[in-house]
Amino acid sequence: MSIHRQLAEQLHQRLSAAQSGNAQSVARHRKRGKLLPRERIAVLLDDGSPFLELSPLAAYGVYDDDIPAAGIVCGIGLVHGRPVMVMANDATVKGGSYYPLTGKKHLRAQEVAEQNRLPCIYLVDSGGANLPMQDQIFPDKDHFGRIFFNQANMSAAGIAQIAVVLGSCTAGGAYLPAMADESVIVEGNGTIFLAGPPLVEAATGEQIDAQSLGGGRVHATLSGVVDHRAPDDQSALAKTRQILAYTNSRALRQPEAEPEANPQPRERVFEFLPESAKTPYDCREIIRWLVDGERFEEFKAEHGTTLVCAFAAIEGYRVGILGNNGVLHGDSARKAAHFVQLCEQRRIPLLFLQNITGFMVGSDAEHSGIARDGAKMVHAVSRASVPKLTLIVGGSYGAGNYGMCGRAFNPRLMFSWPNSRIAVMGGEQAANTLATVQQTAATAKGSPLSDAQMQAIRQPVIDQFETQADPYYATARLWDDGIIDPRDTRRVLAMALAACDLDPNPAPPGVYRM
Repeated sequence: MSIHRQLAEQLHQRLSAAQSGNAQSVARHRKRGKLLPRERIAVLLDDGSPFLELSPLAAYGVYDDDIPAAGIVCGIGLVHGRPVMVMANDATVKGGSYYPLTGKKHLRAQEVAEQNRLPCIYLVDSGGANLPMQDQIFPDKDHFGRIFFNQANMSAAGIAQIAVVLGSCTAGGAYLPAMADESVIVEGNGTIFLAGPPLVEAATGEQIDAQSLGGGRVHATLSGVVDHRAPDDQSALAKTRQILAYTNSRALRQPEAEPEANPQPRERVFEFLPESAKTPYDCREIIRWLVDGERFEEFKAEHGTTLVCAFAAIEGYRVGILGNNGVLHGDSARKAAHFVQLCEQRRIPLLFLQNITGFMVGSDAEHSGIARDGAKMVHAVSRASVPKLTLIVGGSYGAGNYGMCGRAFNPRLMFSWPNSRIAVMGGEQAANTLATVQQTAATAKGSPLSDAQMQAIRQPVIDQFETQADPYYATARLWDDGIIDPRDTRRVLAMALAACDLDPNPAPPGVYRM
């Protein structure tokens, strides 16, 4: 079995473990008559709807506790044939409480929804913030409170906000259904209150049970906090589908051309990917394998050859592709800037296939203005308003990550392959750089370091970078929107392109040659 098949198998094993959950917690959940989060999503979505789950391995290995998927399932699916963003708390994971990465994942899902004008469906079943980590989830700008800020602003922009209270909804979390455009609660399981019975008793001396304090009957008939009451999960989700039939959600974006199959088998990707990340290969192999009919129109094929720029289609959706074929030189950076502007002018989404060590360094590169040329590429990518999608198919290092639309440059969605690596530079380069700095300082003092001392400096740095450049380290911290099986790339990108909102009437700046 090739190394890439092994990596794909490992990915599926880890995804399966993240989705199976703790057996004891699942049993308790089912005893209450509740569906699991992914079951709820399946009931909500159209029969046969695809579901593009985002960051399914968030929080993987980050905390001492096991927090599968960061305790919340987020993704894009179809309701009445229209794309929606679903955010479903997983009460089998620490009662659905919010860890720092739970909040970060929830906010990322809202960001994707806002960028693409996707209605937000909140399937609420959470005890609120994880109190021992409150300093990392409560007070800062992009912490828990930002969820409600986003709700208010998306609602004002006409992006529907629908909440379904299927379990606990406590403390600050009570504002989520209270601020929704429309809300549903499940009788007997759903509760909404700013303070639960224990805190109420401690604060006021009043003794009251959860349902009497903030259950379905209370909020549907007395407080008016919710708009609909349902007897169980299935009924609540059916009511939500009815609500969505009357929202102003947009239709799924349609292909610009007739979708055409790619004759290459999905498994072919494992044949042309080299076993070693250090072995170069032609990124045209990926493009040809990925796009409709294996056809693409290359731009400036004989100029700036370390970057391939091409117009193509994926399942009928037009796309402008930038793929790395080596280090970025000044000519390839200028070519990229020109190509990005063309796609912006023509309203063609951009796809970045990252396998990049960075921009060229050295006196020749500096004297010819690599910083200026790289800045032109970064500027063009930053200003592009068309949907940008990024896929790390190999390495993503240094400023190459920036020029090729890394996380900081707001790609609508960003995915990685299991063989990917992401870091400021390679581990060996970092180790040699730090060792050289210390050797220079030691030599200036008249005590140069021995080979053994140099290796003692280098090895911990190599080990650190190897750990931190790993794709699971990255995806656990939401540096991407998920690791995908390379064989699923065409399907994932086609769904992403279909869900992306493309404003047809921007004010593009035109194209200027550089």
